Amino acid sequence: MFFRAMILICAAAGAASAQEPDPQDGRDLYRTYCWQCHGRDATGTGPMAEMLAIETPDLTRLAARNGGTFPLEAVARQVDGRAPVLAHGGEMPLFGPVLDSDQQVALALPSGQPMMTGLPLANLIAYLQSVQAD
Repeated sequence: MFFRAMILICAAAGAASAQEPDPQDGRDLYRTYCWQCHGRDATGTGPMAEMLAIETPDLTRLAARNGGTFPLEAVARQVDGRAPVLAHGGEMPLFGPVLDSDQQVALALPSGQPMMTGLPLANLIAYLQSVQAD
């Protein structure tokens, strides 16, 4: 009975993490919460950018600045608050609860290791990956 319950729990957890991140949903989040600083086109030219103490990064060049590989883990850590952002006075985003979710997905890191994160954050990351300049 115990093993059967564990199998059901594991199967349910696997099903919850099987959803793929949606860049369109990520774009909607970006256009609601991020564009003011990072710009509508994610190049760092939003109307609030000039008021920040540090230069707002061009989010379309994240992969280019990382040797051609999108820095998935670093982006996730900055956005979810594990790596503080000085311009935000600590955690980014200030609207972090919007990105929290009971629905977790596994993002594959370049090492092959999975990184669990909430679906809204995964969607935002998928959007940022989709806007990378060549």
